[in-house]
Amino acid sequence: MTGVDLLAYADRLGGDLPRLRALLDSPLRDFAGVHLLPFFVPFDGADAGFDPIDHGSVDPRLGTWDDVRAIAANREVTADLIVNHVSSESAEFVDWLALGEESAHDGMFLTFDTVFPDRASEDDITAFYRPRPGLPFTAYRMSDGRRRLVWTTFMPSQVDLDVANDRARAYLRRILATLRDGGVTTVRLDAVGYAVKTPGSDSFMTPETLEFVREIVALAREEDLRVLVEVHAHYSQQLAIAPLVDLVYDFALAPLLLHSLGTGTSDRLQEWLRIRPQNAITVLDTHDGIGIIDAGPSGDRPGLISQDEMAAIFARAAEATHGHSTIASVIPAWMSLPHQINATFFSALGADANAYLLARAVQLWLPGRPQLYYVGLLGGLDDVALFERTGQGRDVNRHVYTPEEFDAAMESDVTRAQLALVRMRSAHAAFTGEFGYRVEADALVLEWTLGDERATLEVAFAPEPRFRIHLQGADGTLTADSVAALAAL
Repeated sequence: MTGVDLLAYADRLGGDLPRLRALLDSPLRDFAGVHLLPFFVPFDGADAGFDPIDHGSVDPRLGTWDDVRAIAANREVTADLIVNHVSSESAEFVDWLALGEESAHDGMFLTFDTVFPDRASEDDITAFYRPRPGLPFTAYRMSDGRRRLVWTTFMPSQVDLDVANDRARAYLRRILATLRDGGVTTVRLDAVGYAVKTPGSDSFMTPETLEFVREIVALAREEDLRVLVEVHAHYSQQLAIAPLVDLVYDFALAPLLLHSLGTGTSDRLQEWLRIRPQNAITVLDTHDGIGIIDAGPSGDRPGLISQDEMAAIFARAAEATHGHSTIASVIPAWMSLPHQINATFFSALGADANAYLLARAVQLWLPGRPQLYYVGLLGGLDDVALFERTGQGRDVNRHVYTPEEFDAAMESDVTRAQLALVRMRSAHAAFTGEFGYRVEADALVLEWTLGDERATLEVAFAPEPRFRIHLQGADGTLTADSVAALAAL
């Protein structure tokens, strides 16, 4: 997997699907694929498109399915299959509220009684893991006046599907077929870790969840779709789910790099290089912020870093963002720390371009398929104003770029240097060969070889972050050891 993907919202980068396609065809042509973040109806709901009223339609303000197919004509396209929930304004849920058991969608939505038919104790209810404060239910009134407690894992307007129900499965099959017909090649199973509720457990990435993943993967493959699973969890769960799907995220990489950059050490990173899954989408930042929980401990399972080391990462980010990351980051129910830093990766490093490009180079050198988030590519800093308008912590990392802002970012050394790394990863023959790593003196060396072709990255985290890239092959040799040198390529 030598190509590199872009992760972007059409409305926030370009303005709509045709204009995003124009960017992908010209200034961003080095990207082999694009993950189009939700473009369904509506793309600008309470959760930025992850609360679809109509998951099967392109929001006409962004374009049409023909526009998606046009983007897919020259590159791979990933889109989200939102498996856990739909909007409370969806036609299916509104119909169920109106007609109850007479609705064609009765049973599609998860109610309290579905999970607890014989009632539940306080311990039963508080055992569930939820990535937000509070309990995962919302009271809805049926048209006949009855009150029902509906599971709402994320927001009150995001009503959970009963994924064990035939009608919910039929809905998911229909969306899979629609995505395939629209030119999508890979589906990301959004929030799949929360999809199955199992009494007596925390209902997050349980054996029952893994069985559901197997089933939804089979449905997707019937439509000739590859499957990328999104799970923010203990690293052992990523290792467990990797063999079941085509792709997983390497969410542990970002916190481990932040740990290395903050402590000047690389031993924890080296341990992850030894065991990490190879079928990974490698990321530093995404639309959801910077996951930290992925490298930490869980219950009695030790992490790649300790709880105290996690806390230190949050503290350094808070210092780098002048306290704003603490304000924007949410602490889940029953937890003592947030599960992610709501800040741009560049902001979390205090806009240190050298440290930022070191981290990006490591990401681009690892086995798997690298993915760059549009804000990270453009060297974005926290959008505090957007956060203040919406109150949504993740919006600090979801800036809406004007054409003028995009053009200015494309001229910056930070963006030009990252694009140089993208071209290296995409074009140099060594990246189709064998990968290895070693430690030399105080440097961690990552290297790809294919015959006489060689791509070497040396990084050191102390006393100051530094990197050196050396490429050799049929086209000669190239060396770069600074942001400016990369930007000039």
